[in-house]
Amino acid sequence: MLDYSEHLNPEQLEVVMAVGGPMLVIAGAGSGKTRTLIYRVARLIESGVAPERVLLATFTNKAARTMLSRVETLLDIDVKRLWGGTFHHIGNRILRKYGHLLGYERSFTILDQEDSGQLINACIAELKLEATRDKFPKSKIVHDIISYGANTQATIAHVVTGRYPYFCHCIDDICTIDRLYQERKRELNMMDFDDLLLQVRALLVNFPDVKDEYSGRFMHVLVDEYQDTNIIQADILDMLASHHRNIMVVGDDSQSIYSFRGADFSNIFRFPERYSDAQVFKLETNYRSTPEILHVANRSIINNEKQFQKELRPVRQQGIRPVYVPLRNVMQQADFVSQRILELFYDGTALGDIAVLYRAHYHSMELQMELTRRGIPFEIRSGIRFFEQAHIKDVTSFLKLLQNPFDELAWKRILKLYKRVGKATADKVWNFVAQHAEPFEAVLSDTFPRCASKSVTSALTQLQDTLHTIVSLYRDGVATGDIIQTVLDSGYRDIMQEKYSDVGTREEDIVQLATFSAKFDSLEGFLSELALLTGITENETTRAAHDNRDRVVLGSIHQAKGLEWSAVFIIWCAEGMLPLARALKEEGGEDEERRLFYVAITRAMDQLYFCHPLMDYTRGTGNTVLPPSRFLRELETSYMNPEERPFDQWVVDDF
Repeated sequence: MLDYSEHLNPEQLEVVMAVGGPMLVIAGAGSGKTRTLIYRVARLIESGVAPERVLLATFTNKAARTMLSRVETLLDIDVKRLWGGTFHHIGNRILRKYGHLLGYERSFTILDQEDSGQLINACIAELKLEATRDKFPKSKIVHDIISYGANTQATIAHVVTGRYPYFCHCIDDICTIDRLYQERKRELNMMDFDDLLLQVRALLVNFPDVKDEYSGRFMHVLVDEYQDTNIIQADILDMLASHHRNIMVVGDDSQSIYSFRGADFSNIFRFPERYSDAQVFKLETNYRSTPEILHVANRSIINNEKQFQKELRPVRQQGIRPVYVPLRNVMQQADFVSQRILELFYDGTALGDIAVLYRAHYHSMELQMELTRRGIPFEIRSGIRFFEQAHIKDVTSFLKLLQNPFDELAWKRILKLYKRVGKATADKVWNFVAQHAEPFEAVLSDTFPRCASKSVTSALTQLQDTLHTIVSLYRDGVATGDIIQTVLDSGYRDIMQEKYSDVGTREEDIVQLATFSAKFDSLEGFLSELALLTGITENETTRAAHDNRDRVVLGSIHQAKGLEWSAVFIIWCAEGMLPLARALKEEGGEDEERRLFYVAITRAMDQLYFCHPLMDYTRGTGNTVLPPSRFLRELETSYMNPEERPFDQWVVDDF
């Protein structure tokens, strides 16, 4: 048996050893919530709970894998039977088994964001709506409206009016597109990411036997980052935990910053109301930051009325007080930050241990220029993710056909790879394929190369040869990696050579994709995981990139959540920039902006700098005086002694 008291502080130990029932764990920044969850899972298994009767819901699959791996190391047991993963991953598992009750086949395809956009485009074209409006949203905006409404349970009209008022004249049309989009997904046996949540909830609500099966199965439900859940996810959790009522949710209300994604702050704040017998625990011992930084962090959040009161307490010894640096203008701000980064580097701080955080991406523009001029390497936490790259999606489209030969989007993407095959020809070929009960029999027949104009006969013959080969391999049970390599060798390498300048790099990506596929027992499992990975939160991408230690990190505060650096610069700490002026117009906007400020502060381990220009003359409105952020002013007024300052001030002239 593990000696839990040896590995946990008293706060953590109390959570880990709790008997059960509804539990809310308010885990302050840097307080060891992951360790607490890991040891809680270990404790449950050691006390006799079978792994398959434990559900661990996280916001990234990486977090789940890390936690389960550490549990496995602690107990020296196989925890593969334990259900761990994102809400979408869990939803996918349940729907693969019981989706037929809702009218879906087990082989349903999961649409990523790009696929959803394409299907919505097809709906718009079919309805001929764009031609009837002078101003009409692109498919991505339509999808965002539909998705946000689904995740917040708001109507299309409410979402458009509140978030896209310039498209109010299109509300009826967007509703029509939504109806057709939902119909087409069902016809094509497809689900998007929102469906993985919505359909699971519908399944649990409408089929009590299914709810009873899973709620009876899971004796304990544990949830990480509960403050980031939306109303759908909270409902699902409540139903899955309804039988045994052993639900433990872990999160920090002071770090609830994702309302723009549909996260509902009230889930964590009202948890004790939903579960009147809930035990509330607080993890307030901070292992990350110096006492001086925590002192500022604690004072920064006190003006939020709706919160669970807590006081982060330091373990570390005294350090350097945070520094407030008002600067003449944005160029001097960039100059100061760049110079100070060099000084920290020369004093022994690795560049990868330094981060510059800001509220909006454009706030980094001048700093990017200055860092480039000085030759200081930096990394912007943005860009196209691996599984969303065009060549990866091309190859996986071939695999999608093997799983679901009626996947219209995959067919059309593949067809357009070949010479002289445009949209019209792709539609014609798809119509030929779709009218057959066994698509591959039709495609592998002699009539397929002649189903369109003569100009594409050669291209269709080439495609037919590739499909003949990979279909045979798939039916023979050949490994997914070998099928991927066959796609590359059977013409796709030639396609890349005609289309891209960096063929070598892209080919290496495909080889790595083939290697990655070896981790899965089946093509279905591989494609499900790929689809889930393409829906990964930005937060997981930034965590993966954090291993790069030779570059300064430039990122938004949203992207920084969950991470830490030795030195942190928070730039543009001016009124209207942090808090952002447009965010203050939204309900609860000021409180969430204050939580963002708190999150930024608590990323710093050793040194913290608040910077902002005093004058702004870059917005085309002449010189404008920029007062310091209200959050900085609140910090000063929160001290009992007016002569005591919460931070040192770096005098501009000294610089």
